[in-house]
Amino acid sequence: MTTEIAETPISKAIDQVRRKVDARLIRFLDAHLSPVDDPDVIEGYRQLREFVVAGGKRIRPILCYWGWHGAGGGDQDAPVIDAGAALELCHAGLLVHDDVMDGSDTRRGRPALHRSLAGSARPPGAQAFGGSAAILLGVLAQAWADELLTGVEVGQARTHAARMLFSRMRLEVISGQYLDILAGMGEEANVEKALRVVHYKTAKYTVERPLQIGGVLAGADPPLLEAYSRFGLPLGEAFQLRDDILGVFGDTAVTGKPVIDDLREGKRTVLIAHAFARARGPQRDRLRTWYGAPGLDERSADALREIIVDTGALAHVESLIAQRADQALGVLRDGVIPAPTCEALALLVDRLAHRVV
Repeated sequence: MTTEIAETPISKAIDQVRRKVDARLIRFLDAHLSPVDDPDVIEGYRQLREFVVAGGKRIRPILCYWGWHGAGGGDQDAPVIDAGAALELCHAGLLVHDDVMDGSDTRRGRPALHRSLAGSARPPGAQAFGGSAAILLGVLAQAWADELLTGVEVGQARTHAARMLFSRMRLEVISGQYLDILAGMGEEANVEKALRVVHYKTAKYTVERPLQIGGVLAGADPPLLEAYSRFGLPLGEAFQLRDDILGVFGDTAVTGKPVIDDLREGKRTVLIAHAFARARGPQRDRLRTWYGAPGLDERSADALREIIVDTGALAHVESLIAQRADQALGVLRDGVIPAPTCEALALLVDRLAHRVV
């Protein structure tokens, strides 16, 4: 469970960034209504707007802001708030597509967008409509992200550098998702392959690149951008490893997603890869039989959780999270990232590596 943190100037600043990004998203989406006067198209736009506005932790915009802050970005933070809102739109589009690929029923405690859209369609073909419409709306969110980022003006060189990093980030996360799909084609989870997916799909996308995008917008020099990378990659890995644990052992009421879903989907996570590597005899047979079984029930899911614990896989992944969090904190002590920014990043290490949602 995440450590209880008293309200501090830093935590207040983090919350303020979240509110500013939310306000910017609302203004942008209110100005981007359906160009087609058709009630069904208008409903699709409305549902996408609700998906973007009504949920999300705003992790990437917050990190983008502190990347800006560490590079000397001033109080006139409109450029980095716009960039953060662009990151959030990009993320929304990717989540919509991810849910379609995984066949997920829920997201953030609500029906996944493709399920919600299917519910508003007339049968027959409602499910096919929901998936197709969600793909289109996910692309729309990505296009909006590009539009928002294009409007950021902080000087030609800095703006160009931010756009290049944004483009590279998107290429990396798409490649990571592709690797994730390929991993699902194998018979068993593999630790090395699972870690490679984490590196591209989460670590670079969630922490490293948002920090660097904020940094270049404020004119960060190469040593600072390199420090952001050394900090961001281990923290991003810790974040995903925690997500893997929550996907199996989390509280549905808190995470907003049934914890049995990852077990039914058979996701090739680092946690499961270590369980397979350590399981022997009947344990291994049960993992092979039940993990990824569409008909998995709660009783069998509990048995799988017991195997994950008994093999030591859960304890080992907890140790990996602690190691990576410590590695990230170590970067904050080397003096490259300014002290006030280090204070905020240290707080975020705790919130991201030890969260319960």
